[in-house]
Amino acid sequence: MTHSPNPQTSSFDRRDFLQVSAALGAGLWASGVTKLSADDAETRKLNVGVMGLSRGLGHVDALLKMATDKNVEIAYLCEVDANRLERGQKIVTDKSGRTPQGVHDFRKMLEDPTLDAVFIATCNHWHAPAAILACSAGKHVYVEKPGSHNAAEGEMIVAAARKNKRVVQMGNQRRSWPVVQEAIEKLKSGAIGKVMMARCVYNGARGPIGKGLVQAPPAHLDYDLWQGPAPDRPYKSNLIPYNWHWHWHWGGGEMANNGIHGLDVARWGLGVDCPSTVSFVGGRYAHDDDQETPDTGVAMFHFGDKAISWDVSSCHPRRGENLPFVTFYGSEGTLQLEPGMRILDLQGKEVEKKTNDVGNGDVIHMGNFLDAIRTGKTPNSEIAIGQASTLLCHVANIAYRTGHTLHLDPQTKKIVNDAEAMKLWGREYRKGWEPKV
Repeated sequence: MTHSPNPQTSSFDRRDFLQVSAALGAGLWASGVTKLSADDAETRKLNVGVMGLSRGLGHVDALLKMATDKNVEIAYLCEVDANRLERGQKIVTDKSGRTPQGVHDFRKMLEDPTLDAVFIATCNHWHAPAAILACSAGKHVYVEKPGSHNAAEGEMIVAAARKNKRVVQMGNQRRSWPVVQEAIEKLKSGAIGKVMMARCVYNGARGPIGKGLVQAPPAHLDYDLWQGPAPDRPYKSNLIPYNWHWHWHWGGGEMANNGIHGLDVARWGLGVDCPSTVSFVGGRYAHDDDQETPDTGVAMFHFGDKAISWDVSSCHPRRGENLPFVTFYGSEGTLQLEPGMRILDLQGKEVEKKTNDVGNGDVIHMGNFLDAIRTGKTPNSEIAIGQASTLLCHVANIAYRTGHTLHLDPQTKKIVNDAEAMKLWGREYRKGWEPKV
């Protein structure tokens, strides 16, 4: 197998990557993305495909709701589980009157020159390799969070978007929530004074996954394609459809599953980019099962004069605490996000309160992506912005797995003086599946 920790196959070098990432962090669209021609930018129907029909059914639902307003049609559905594919096709047919073409192999729909964009809602290990293939085939891409399985893939997916001049949006929907956008503006305008820290909290009540049995995959599942770019591992009875999240080989634990949402908002609100110091201490305490990733822990990210913390308790809900998803701490008060927004003074008295009225935000976030394809304007979570936040997840997981406090160079965005940690920067791939930009 080929070890590909860095995007060295790309003509888009690391200096370009860093310059573009910095420009996007400042709100500048620097990619020269290819938009639709002026003649049909507003009128031509956008043909899209959806890959992965678990979370992807949420994509399907949002796209069907936008079909008329955004002039978009689901032309393809891709799923390695035949039962899910059939169910997805029926949903689209029943709601739209049109049956999308169903494929098991994602690459089949990339061959269609009339396909404009793909929505990737697969397991983490597929996110970047699929997005890179799609960009290379001339398709725009909406990819679910975290958008990459490891830090090297984060660099590669940005390079692929730049090289092929594609719109690539990551599925961290809070970037499109009006209440969050308003909150960020309030922070910038000094609503709570000098903002010094953000605390992110995720509590859940996940049960055990048990001890899986190595066995033949079910007949309706193409397990070889499900593995795709990941090195081959035997099929296990408790792995699919969801518990791959808790195995490092395919997922990134709760950090990459829900941590990315809070950390992205925190990074946005603080106006920070790459941390200089990262730690993540915790463990598996709740269940004796096959899960590898921590169910409890605290990660800390230091940015010089600001900091972010992330507190996870994924198997014990701690309902008595009822803490906000993200809290910003300033010299003159605090701002809390989720549910809704609350601003409190230093004595804890509520100054302002607003609710979130867009649900999970799929429609507005995916709609923003479709608008960007037509106009060439910056989408709300352009992939370089998204991957700057995902990098926090990757380095925190590396800190946990090595037991090290990591030190990074905020300019190069790389771990320094820690060869053991850098071994986890990238991954190995199955032969023939190595991402190439």
